[in-house]
Amino acid sequence: MDFSLSGLWREMGLFARLVVIVMGVMSLTSLLVLGERLVMSFKSMSDSKVFAAKMASLLANGDLDSAADAKFGKDIGYLGRTIRAGLVAYKGSVHGDKDLCFESVARALERQQARELAVLKRGHGWLATVGSTAPFVGLLGTVMGIVTAFEKMAASGSGGLGTVSAGIAEALITTAFGLLVAIPAVMAFNFLAGWVDARAVDISESSNEFLDLVARRLAEGPREEEEEEEGEESEAAA
Repeated sequence: MDFSLSGLWREMGLFARLVVIVMGVMSLTSLLVLGERLVMSFKSMSDSKVFAAKMASLLANGDLDSAADAKFGKDIGYLGRTIRAGLVAYKGSVHGDKDLCFESVARALERQQARELAVLKRGHGWLATVGSTAPFVGLLGTVMGIVTAFEKMAASGSGGLGTVSAGIAEALITTAFGLLVAIPAVMAFNFLAGWVDARAVDISESSNEFLDLVARRLAEGPREEEEEEEGEESEAAA
């Protein structure tokens, strides 16, 4: 018997071939998902860094209204979309009611953060599914390979190694395929999950810093208005 990959493929039964084809599709899809996630995730991180640098200069003097009116384009990353949601909520809120304005901004940031994390986790479910099911798919091929070995043993009426070697080889090769598909998928899922967790911390920290800025701005608002009114009264008295 030829124990090369081509020889094993020729000796495989229809069911074992289907198992190998299914695992090949699973492996290819998981690799495509990983590639797409890496490109999109790191691009979004790069856009977020650029946005953070531009926004930091605008918010240095605490002028939230000017920051809300600024145009940054579409490529602003997960961080930009989150902070922009907070700016839109701030601009659309009634600044006279400080508590309502603050809560509106906080809820907008929280909603957008949930959306961004959901986008960053897109495709993770497929990687997790491949990593958890591929070994069992390979095990299914293993079981059918053993069944094939016993069928050949029964048909020949003897139990020699030459009789069962093809079935055992078929069983082992499907097990190996299952592991080869599952291991990269699990590694990719763990890497991406850890990366998303780190980005969740970044978004949370940025959101809290923005909320602190909003709170200071709302607290300073009444004092500025009082100073303007006092200045107007002094000018009128003079």
